[in-house]
Amino acid sequence: MTDTLLGIYLNDHLAGAVVGGKLAKRLARAERYELYGPVLHRIAGEIDEDRSDLLKMMNALDIPVRRYKTVLAKAGERIGALKPNGRLLTRSPLSRVVELEALRLDAEGKAAGWRTLKALADSRLDAARLDELIDRATTQIEDLERLRVQAASEAFDGKAESVVARDDA
Repeated sequence: MTDTLLGIYLNDHLAGAVVGGKLAKRLARAERYELYGPVLHRIAGEIDEDRSDLLKMMNALDIPVRRYKTVLAKAGERIGALKPNGRLLTRSPLSRVVELEALRLDAEGKAAGWRTLKALADSRLDAARLDELIDRATTQIEDLERLRVQAASEAFDGKAESVVARDDA
């Protein structure tokens, strides 16, 4: 029963990684000429690496990938991209805010998943790598929150106080 529940849990996280990865890539492309672009491009790449790490851990734990969950997740992300944003032909500042919030939530969930695996870690999982992944997810959360605050300020106040850049971004 425990292995079955862990399998469901990790496959749900894999589906979230698929959705987060697609959203991050789409957002990084849309913002490539904006101040947001470099940070989002880095995060999109990290999400791909995170998904790869998750697959390796699932393999180490002998947990099969349930492809139907990732297929449904991809379809859901495509449908979510069609949401009304207050504009017909151009990208709305509201889209940026909502998408950054979604990415931040995805990173929060990912961090929780890594912490769960760390608590369960045995010889099949690399505890040091899990610590690195937890730290990276924490950095992503902080960076996405900075971007979200900036986007909300621009969208709702018309202010453009730059909180986007970080020394290592």
